[in-house]
Amino acid sequence: MQEVIPINPVTKDTQDHDRLLAALGSGNSSTRLQAALAAGTRADPALTGALVARCAIEPDFFVRDMLTWALTRLPAETTVPALLAELRSGRAQARSQALHTLSKIGARSTWPAITGALLRDADDEVARSAWRAAVVLVPAGERAALAAELAGQLGRGDRTVQLSLSRALVALGDVTEPALRPGLASADPAVRAHARATERLLHDPDAAFDLAVDEANRIVALGPERAGGAGC
Repeated sequence: MQEVIPINPVTKDTQDHDRLLAALGSGNSSTRLQAALAAGTRADPALTGALVARCAIEPDFFVRDMLTWALTRLPAETTVPALLAELRSGRAQARSQALHTLSKIGARSTWPAITGALLRDADDEVARSAWRAAVVLVPAGERAALAAELAGQLGRGDRTVQLSLSRALVALGDVTEPALRPGLASADPAVRAHARATERLLHDPDAAFDLAVDEANRIVALGPERAGGAGC
């Protein structure tokens, strides 16, 4: 009688798992993108560590976005602890991408991990990710304190950074206007201009940021009375 060799059902799964891990590290960005898509479709919690690790080093924006999507498909009890650990990483991209993914997962319990150190991170991308995550995760009772924390960074960075900060402040709503007052009275012209531009966006969310900044800079340079009469 011919011996029947039992088929190990784990073998194919193991091979597929190994193939997927190899594809995530491929030198071809399209291959990595397809691997991240497959990982999200499969939604296997065993892939959590590999996906989080890849987020920290992935150079392609679209692949990183797909990695985040894949992680949001996994159980939060698996992904959240791994992402929180990344917030202590010495690699800026690891912190930034973990914050971005946490904001997409939206677990309010992760709010305490959005520390002042992350909100003021020296790396602009990390700080921007922290601002966006904070606005999503902040409890109602902490919104005013968050607005004050963010407003303390008015004038920071280039146009992209300033726009991100303004958007975060505007998203906090009615607690933002009081938080802007110190910036509006600041001795630093860059801070005053950024505060004014943010104030305009708060009252007119459809206003173009560049125009708001230009107008704010003009007011700061000329003073409210002269600026109001200029061009009449």
